Amino acid sequence: MPVTQTQDELSNPTPAKAEVLRRGWAALPPEYGIPDKPPTLQEARAYCKRLTETHYENFHVASWFLPRRLRPHFQSIYAYCRIADDLGDEVGDREQSLALLDLWGEELDACYAGAARHPVFVALAATVRECEIPKEPFADLLIAFRRDQTVKRFESMDEVLGYCRYSANPVGRLVLYACGYRDAEMFRLSDFTCSALQLANFWQDVRSDYDRGRIYLPLEDMRRFGVLEETIKSGVSTAAFRELIRYEVNEARKMFAAGAPLIAMVDRDLALDLDLFTRGGLEILRAIEARNFDVLRARPAISKWRKAGLLLSALSGKLLSNRRHRERPTVAA
Repeated sequence: MPVTQTQDELSNPTPAKAEVLRRGWAALPPEYGIPDKPPTLQEARAYCKRLTETHYENFHVASWFLPRRLRPHFQSIYAYCRIADDLGDEVGDREQSLALLDLWGEELDACYAGAARHPVFVALAATVRECEIPKEPFADLLIAFRRDQTVKRFESMDEVLGYCRYSANPVGRLVLYACGYRDAEMFRLSDFTCSALQLANFWQDVRSDYDRGRIYLPLEDMRRFGVLEETIKSGVSTAAFRELIRYEVNEARKMFAAGAPLIAMVDRDLALDLDLFTRGGLEILRAIEARNFDVLRARPAISKWRKAGLLLSALSGKLLSNRRHRERPTVAA
C-alpha cells in the first residue's frame, strides 16, 4: 500500500521534506514560490495576467476575444495549470516534483477552504466562487502530473486516453464551467477535442518526450507496425515509423471531428476560441503530414504566418456569424 501524507505532515513538513521542497523551489522561477503574506485579489490577478501573457502567446491572443469579465478567470485557471505543469516537468528531480505537487494540492485544498496563500490561489478562489467550479477538474490535473513522474510507457490507446482524461480533459471542462456551462453532453464533446489536442502535441513531440524518458505512442500500436523503441532513439524515421504516425494522426483527426459539434453549442465568443484551438490542433497534424510523418529529425511546427492565418480565418467566421445574426429577419407576432 502506498504511504500517503496527512494534512498535518504537508502543513508542517519534517526537516528532510522541507529541504526537498526548498531544492525543488530553487529549480523554478523565484516568483513561483509561496509568499510570506497573501496578496490582495488585485495583486493576485495582476500576477496571473503577467504569467499568462509571458508564457503562452496563443492563449493570450485567444483571450482577446473573450468577454472582458471572463479574462481574469481564464488567467487564474491558466496560471494554476502553468505552474502545476512546471512543478512536474521543470524541476528535474522526481522526489522534488512529487513533493511540490503534493504541496500544490494542499494549496488547492486551502483555496477551497478559504485560506489561500499563493497569488494563483487567491485569484482562483474568486474564480471558483463566482463561476461555481468544483474542485475535481483542478485535482485531476495533479493526478496527471504525478503520473508523469512514474508512468513512462502506455500499452494501449485506451491507456493513453486514460491519461488524457486527467491531463487534458479537465482543462476543457474548466473553460466550460468558467463560461457558465454545465451540460454533460457538452463536457463529453469537450473531452474529444481536448484529448485530440493532447494527442496532436504527443505526435508532434515524440522525440522531445523520448528525451524526457517518455513514449506516448501505444506499445501495442508500435508492435503492430513493427516499430522498436530503438527507432525513436536513433532519430531516423523508418517507413514503418512513418506509417505508425500516419495512423495516429488520422485517429486524432477523427477525435477532432467528434468534438467539433461543441463549437455550435456555445456563444459566439467562446466559439471563436474553440474554433481557433481546434484549427490549431488540426494544423499541427497537417504540419506532421507535410513532413511525411517524420517527427524525429525535427519538430513539426506552425509558422507565425500560418498562425496569423488561422486567427484571421476564425475571426472572419465570427464576424460573418455576427453579421448574419444582426441581419436575421424578425418574425412578426
